[in-house]
Order: sequence, then structure tokens, then C-alpha cells
Amino acid sequence: MTRSIVMRGIVALLGITVMLAGSTRVARTAAPDEIRVGRAVNTAFAFAALEVGVDAHIWDKVGLKLDISSFKGDAQVQQAMTAGQIDFGLGGGPAMGYHAKGVPGIAVASMYGPPTDMAIVVSDNGGMKTVNDFKGKKLGVTTAGSLTDWLVHALAQREGWGPDGIASVAMGSTEARVSALESGQIAGSVQDIGVGYDLETQGKGHVFSTFGTFVPKFETHVIFATDDMIAKHPDIVKRFLRGWFMTVAYMRTHKAETVHSIAPVLGESEAIVGRLYDTDMSSMSTDGAWDPAAVEVVAQSLVPLGLADTVPDPKTMYNSQFVPVKL
Repeated sequence: MTRSIVMRGIVALLGITVMLAGSTRVARTAAPDEIRVGRAVNTAFAFAALEVGVDAHIWDKVGLKLDISSFKGDAQVQQAMTAGQIDFGLGGGPAMGYHAKGVPGIAVASMYGPPTDMAIVVSDNGGMKTVNDFKGKKLGVTTAGSLTDWLVHALAQREGWGPDGIASVAMGSTEARVSALESGQIAGSVQDIGVGYDLETQGKGHVFSTFGTFVPKFETHVIFATDDMIAKHPDIVKRFLRGWFMTVAYMRTHKAETVHSIAPVLGESEAIVGRLYDTDMSSMSTDGAWDPAAVEVVAQSLVPLGLADTVPDPKTMYNSQFVPVKL
């Protein structure tokens, strides 16, 4: 009797040991893969979806832990991919041209279509009422050859005035352009739409129109992955994209939570971010699928932007094996 009890105890202990060992193996298997993600700026609503996914524990669901870095523009993101400092990058569509220049990374998903997050901002007393009022006028941009510069010439071309039908004036910082706008040196300024909303709250100007109206086909922002990540860890690429588009789906039905997560990233009030939400969500892709016509426009932009000597074959600018993402 005693021996039987002892044997049953031993068997029970062995069972517990096996269960614990199994639990340890599961825990190790379930440990998230750590990936490094860099974004061109930390002031764009769309790029801050990374933090929305963190706060909503969506990255946990796809087994990923993100190390997020912010850079000062697309060139730095591409440099970081080249140096092996990041695995994924969030950047502007024209940065797709860097792949042909030897950057060991390529766009793997569309994340934001027409440039509804870029706007023409005007003074309240500047007298600009219609698009025709801009013909022959000056618009402030960041630098010559920048996306803001290209958008001005694309608008002039669209209106039939020729690429130089509106004069773009390179003025650098947002502060310099706002000052020139207030003094009447320029008729308008090309800005992130959030800047326009800020000026409206200050009574210094207002958003005339977003460029989504003038450039309806474009890949404004895209997701890049390094060649190494694509070749060695395609499953991680798939999980990252799945996590991203799960986050976008969540954002579409959780405005309050999205605004709360993004406001501190952008350093804006929740009121401003709420307006950004209403503007930006319409252009955010739900599955990453490429629009060949939009990529063609990006390809055509690379020469005037100084990112290519000749217009590249659009099909060489992106990888389509991971999209569309089906949730």
C-alpha cells in the first residue's frame, strides 16, 4: 500500500516536471522577434501608427518587438538600411528611387496613397480664393528638388501652366516659410497639413487645399525592408506587414485611442491630431497593394527630384511578393 502511494507520487511529480518543461519550451518559442524600424520623421501622422500598434498590443499578436528610431528625412533612413542599422524603414514614395542607386533595401508595401497630408497653406488676408489665383505667384517650399518643390510644379503642370507656371521658393524651415507667408513675400506655403491646422488655431493662416486634390495618383509613403531581411527572414517581413495593417484596421474603428496614442508622438494637441485623423485615414492603405499608375507617377518624379538621371522602370522600384496583406 505504501509502495503504491509512493509510485503514484513519483508518477505525478514526473508529470508535473514534463508539463513545466513543456511550458518552458513554449515560452522560449513564443518570445517575440526584435526588429529595428526607422521612420523618415516623427511628425507624420501615418508613421506614428507604429506607436498605436504598441499601445494596442498588436505587435505582440504577431510575435514582434519593435525598436523604433526617427530620422531627419528619407536619405537618413536609406543610409541606416545601408549600414545595417535598421531592418525596416517608413519613408516617402520618391525614396523608392534609392534602390537603383545601390541601397540594399526595397519598398515592400504601399502605406499611404495620394498626398492628402501635404497642403497649401495661405494667409487669411492674402486674397487666394481659387487655384487660378496661384498662377505666376510664389509658393514657399523646403529645398529645390524636394517633394514640396515637385508638388508645386506638378500642380502648375496639371493646371496647364507648364512646370514653371508657379514659382517655388526654397526657404528651408517651417518657421521661415510661415514668416514669409505672414509678411506677404509668398502667396502660400507647402506644408504638412498639421502645420496648417496649427496656424488656424493661432489665427495666422489656413489650409487652402491638400495636394491629394491635385495629385490623385501617388505613393506618398511606403514601407521598406532590407534585402537581407527579405532573403533570410521572409516570415518576419510577412508578420511585420500583417501587424502594420492590423494596426491600420484598428485605427479605422478606434479614433479616440488612435488620437491618444499619436498626440504625444507628434507633440500636438489631441484636437489637432483628431483633425489629422479625419484627413489622413482616407489615404492609408488597408492591404499594402501597389497601384501601378501611382508608382508610375513616382517614377516620373525622380528625375526632377534629382534622385535619378533617367526615369526608371517602375516595376524595378518595389517588391510585390508580400502584398496584398489579407487579414
